[in-house]
Formats: sequence, structure tokens, C-alpha cells
Amino acid sequence: MAKAQYDKQQVLQHATSAFWQLGYHATSMQTLVAETGLKPGSLYLAFGNKEGLFKASLDYYAQQSVDQLTALLAQYEKPEDALPKILMGFIEESQQADYCSCFLVKSQLELTPEHASLKNYVSKCLRKIENIYTQKLLTTNSEAEASAKAASLMLHIFGIRVYGYHEGSKADLVAAVRVGLPWLTWPSVH
Repeated sequence: MAKAQYDKQQVLQHATSAFWQLGYHATSMQTLVAETGLKPGSLYLAFGNKEGLFKASLDYYAQQSVDQLTALLAQYEKPEDALPKILMGFIEESQQADYCSCFLVKSQLELTPEHASLKNYVSKCLRKIENIYTQKLLTTNSEAEASAKAASLMLHIFGIRVYGYHEGSKADLVAAVRVGLPWLTWPSVH
């Protein structure tokens, strides 16, 4: 059997970019062929179908997010000190001219009940991230508090990711998040 002659990481990077920019429904196999540089047969052999490549792209993106989150959280002893930095990073991203939200959040919003299995797959990816927040929050909170705070954090992150499309001032967004998450150690405002 012939060995695959492509860089799977690079293929996933390009496929993820296409799905992220266009959405699952608007990304055709022709687009994926053009973006990845693979022939249709190679894509089908490697990933089964468009849904398989979409799931692999979700996994690729989610793993990158988990790696970045874990590295950032590891820099701080207390999660309450780390989380404002993470949230401010999301707010900064939302201010970019080419802002495209979060691939997982966009996918969760796009997928309809017709694609329930994919929607559930996205939810599992998002739960992995929420569990990381919960585990870190357990270092300073009870189990019930850590779980509730992680859910609140995810609600705010989703809000930032979606509200980022709305034209508004960065200061207003920062103020809203600070009011919504007063238990975090926010840097003083100058």
C-alpha cells in the first residue's frame, strides 16, 4: 500500500481555514480540493468524506486552542489572575478588521438539527475546553463553584466571540465583561 504523500498537519490547517471562513455548508469539496492541494480521491481516502474532514478540522482547531489555553493557564498560580488575560486576548481579537470569531462557536451557531451529530461533536470540543477551565478553577474553588464559574466563563467567551461582530467600542466590551465576571482579578484601569 502506498504511503500518503502529503503533510496531514498542513492539509488540516488549510481545511480548517476554509471551514472557518466559509462555514460547513458553504465549503464545497471543490473548495477543499483547491485549499488543501489534494486530489478528491486522496481527501476521501484520508478523511472519508466532507463530514470526516470537518471533524478532523474541528479536532485540529480544538487541540490548538487547548494547547494555548493550557500554556497560558500554567503561567499563573491562580486562575483568577490568568482568566482576565485570556478574555482580554479574545476582546483584542474581536477588534481586528478581519475578525472571524472562533471556529467552534461559529460552527455551533451554523449547524442545524439536520446535522445533529456534527453539532454534538462541536459541543464535545467546547466541553473539553470548559473542563480545562473547571479543573483550573478547582485549585481555588469548591467543585460546585468551579463548575458554575467555568460555565459563566464560557457564556462570556461565547458572548465576546459573537458580540465581536457588533460594531462597538473595546472599552464598552471590557467594561461589560468586568461587570459580568467580578470574581476575576482584573488589572486596575488607568
